[in-house]
Amino acid sequence: MILLQSVSKRYATGQDALSGVDLSMAPGDMAFVTGPSGAGKSTLLKLIALIERPTRGQLVVNHQNLAAIGRRRVPYYRRQLGIVFQDHRLLHDRSVFANVALPLAIAGYREREMTRRVRAALDRVGLLHKEGALPITLSSGEQQRVGIARAVVNKPPVLLADEPTGNLDPTLSREIMGLLERFNQLGTTVLVVSHDLELISQLDRPILRLHQGRLVERTGALATEPARV
Repeated sequence: MILLQSVSKRYATGQDALSGVDLSMAPGDMAFVTGPSGAGKSTLLKLIALIERPTRGQLVVNHQNLAAIGRRRVPYYRRQLGIVFQDHRLLHDRSVFANVALPLAIAGYREREMTRRVRAALDRVGLLHKEGALPITLSSGEQQRVGIARAVVNKPPVLLADEPTGNLDPTLSREIMGLLERFNQLGTTVLVVSHDLELISQLDRPILRLHQGRLVERTGALATEPARV
């Protein structure tokens, strides 16, 4: 679950990136966040991922109050999240397999279990046959699929995606969104930032629109909301 209560973020420059945002997602929900450039979309994900801290308000993810998580515990907290970036952030000197295995290697998984999980993740995104390839040899769509496989390889309960289709054509964009939907159908809570309103409007999922840091519109209903804490 993801719960934000009156969350605001003001940077040292005085810019208010978010102002009084309330959001409640139950386990297994999927929603999109949209809005113009500078609306606060990426800041919202950064707060959930503890890349940034809020100025005011409360965030709870998987029943953990993020304010109570100290700096040393942040890496352990992030193991519960899968994060998909627009620019892939793959290691181009390592194979597809090694890129997807990275979160498991950091977490100390044994080789046999790591191999099983990596191949299962690559199979789900249709790239098992590319496990030995270098990312530079892949298309943009395939690189994004590798990024998704890496994000879900440790079976996180929450998946965050920041403009995952921003560099892709419409056909590939729909395929990537379809992958995210499939992981949601397996029980993962999915929150996607996207500027592609035409695409996300076709997917019959709740859409949250930010404008100047405020949540100004909600289209569609999330599932039963988790209890406030």
